[in-house]
Amino acid sequence: MPQIANWEEVLFLTKPEQWSPAATAEATKIFCSNLNSKMVQRFYNLVLLQAVRENISTYKKLNYHLYMALKKALFKPAAFFKGFLLPLAEEEPTSREAIIVGSILQKVSIPSFHSSAALIKLTELDYNIATGYFIKVLIGKRYALPTIALDMVLDFFCRFEEIDEEEQKVPEMPVMWHQTLLTFVQTYRYHLTEEQRSRLKSLL
Repeated sequence: MPQIANWEEVLFLTKPEQWSPAATAEATKIFCSNLNSKMVQRFYNLVLLQAVRENISTYKKLNYHLYMALKKALFKPAAFFKGFLLPLAEEEPTSREAIIVGSILQKVSIPSFHSSAALIKLTELDYNIATGYFIKVLIGKRYALPTIALDMVLDFFCRFEEIDEEEQKVPEMPVMWHQTLLTFVQTYRYHLTEEQRSRLKSLL
């Protein structure tokens, strides 16, 4: 099927929403191995993301086969981030979904380039429990981040120190936000420029 030009049409004739977790895992392996990154991204977004969310919603945990499918999906990290992780974060998933997917991010080695790109994109999204948790996990992996990624993370934290015009006060952030800031300081304090350290001090 991955070799067929109209593979998406053929794929949905098989009703992937009715596949078993084991079948979804096998399909993920096949598509990950035989499609380019852009096409794999479509498969992750259209099939894998929906299967994972539905499984967690139904059973309050993730089936082993789907868990392994996600680990396999990270073999193409650009496709995983664009087709699975970022769309998931944008849809404001539950804390359970965030923790399960985050545990896979923690365990799998990801090239620093792709992690930096994902981190930048996550900092641009509206804050919710998933974006906050995924940012915390990626920071905790202690990659050597480029200056632009460090700047974006700092911008992310500084954004919430601005006074809310309606409330006329600085918004109160959840504990995880402060934990993420602490992780960032502990991990990258020696990698920051003088300007970045000055900005960071204003947060502490």
